[in-house]
Amino acid sequence: MEFTLSSCSHSDSSPKPATAAALVGQMIKRSLVPPKWNVSVRAVTMSEHREAALTLAHAFAADDYAKYLVDPGISAAEEKWKLHVDIMTYAVAAHCINGLVTTIGPDYDSVALWLPPGKDLDGWWTLFRSGLWRLNFQLSREGRKRYFDEILPLLHDTKAAVLGERDHEAWYLVYLGTKPNSQGRGYARSLLEDMIRRADRENRPIYLESSALANNVYYAKFGFEVKKEIYLQREQAPIRLSIMVREPRRGGGQLPPSSASNTISSSSSSSSPVPVSVVSSPSTSSTPSSSLPSSSTMTMTIADSASSSSSSLSSLGVDDHGDHGEGREKGTIMIAEEIKYA
Repeated sequence: MEFTLSSCSHSDSSPKPATAAALVGQMIKRSLVPPKWNVSVRAVTMSEHREAALTLAHAFAADDYAKYLVDPGISAAEEKWKLHVDIMTYAVAAHCINGLVTTIGPDYDSVALWLPPGKDLDGWWTLFRSGLWRLNFQLSREGRKRYFDEILPLLHDTKAAVLGERDHEAWYLVYLGTKPNSQGRGYARSLLEDMIRRADRENRPIYLESSALANNVYYAKFGFEVKKEIYLQREQAPIRLSIMVREPRRGGGQLPPSSASNTISSSSSSSSPVPVSVVSSPSTSSTPSSSLPSSSTMTMTIADSASSSSSSLSSLGVDDHGDHGEGREKGTIMIAEEIKYA
């Protein structure tokens, strides 16, 4: 016996798509993905943190800073990737809880992690619920030394030294990243400009840490200036991070021309997210090794790590189209978590 699908209607007069293209067009129109996600910035909720984390994981997959944390003591590529994804997942969750996570694009194409003025990730509830506490068990012995004894203290102290009395008044860009296959569409630019407008309205500076010189040029177009350069030294080739700060401008200043006409709507709390970038001191980019910070001076508690984890490696891989070198912007130094990319 042969079965066939048939319409319940006896009439054959109902309109039908004439071509495959028409059918596809009809399916697109009926998509459950909100159309405005393509052009507007929105806040990410806790229920979406894993999707946003995957975007950052892919954006920072080739980032030197990310590898600096994951490589020590781990040889299997699959294990490295899993740890990398976990780190990003914890970071995004922590910022959803006590910071601000923004995204744009139909599939979380670009994501930014921000710490608003006066906010940190040190609270026990944030550390517990986000999963950041797991890093103490997941990182290798050398990885723990790099993260807890070197990175967190260095980022925390550098931010305090660069911003001074304004340390708790600035927006901190922890991570800004775009999926490799979504770069060149201006998504990162949209996320960055959205926060710039907010910071200018509030008369607040924006702080971030950049791990790529190419990103420094990109950020400079938006008014960011290199203030200092710091180095992670527990490897043969030190990892350089450029600390950048953008001062608030009345009227929003002059932003570089953009083909995208979006504005970001953040549904976060009243406080704005803080962009993080690598702050550099007024020294030349070719700082001699003798002047590099000593690792012996870096020690930090888990609580302190939350503050430094908010540091951002946002300048990684930023391209001229507004997306970080395909997802490479370093952001928060994972406090037991994360990072960002612009």
